[in-house]
Amino acid sequence: MPKRAHLIAGILAPLCIATFFVSTIAVELFGSHEAVAQLKSLIVTPGLWILVPAVMAAGGSGMFLGKSRSGRLVAAKKKRMPFIAANGLLVLVPCALVLNRWAAAGSFDTAFYVVQAVELLAGAINLTLMGRNVRDSLRMAGRLKVTPPAINKAP
Repeated sequence: MPKRAHLIAGILAPLCIATFFVSTIAVELFGSHEAVAQLKSLIVTPGLWILVPAVMAAGGSGMFLGKSRSGRLVAAKKKRMPFIAANGLLVLVPCALVLNRWAAAGSFDTAFYVVQAVELLAGAINLTLMGRNVRDSLRMAGRLKVTPPAINKAP
């Protein structure tokens, strides 16, 4: 059961962040201020109500599954998870809440776009770290082979 929970949460969490990321860029480029406000509202509810439990479930089930394992890949995953969680709780969630409030008020000023940039950067960092965790999980399961780097020999 913990393996299945970890798999589902481990897919759902980065999928949520990727969806928020891509839809934010698309609506900022092609949408109206009303569309931005609607998206920010949807990211907060139901978005965060899906994302936060998914990250918690992925982290908790991962710690449970990893407590009896050791090795370089497990250590790397355990090292990444606190940063993913802190980045999410201390940067992504507050940014989403503030941006939602400002967008609902029609306050699309410099501060809005600075916070938007911080949110996109933090989201990209979390996506990268979660992607590395997925890669390491696949390597641990033997579903992804490690290819040695090419060696360049001078003539």
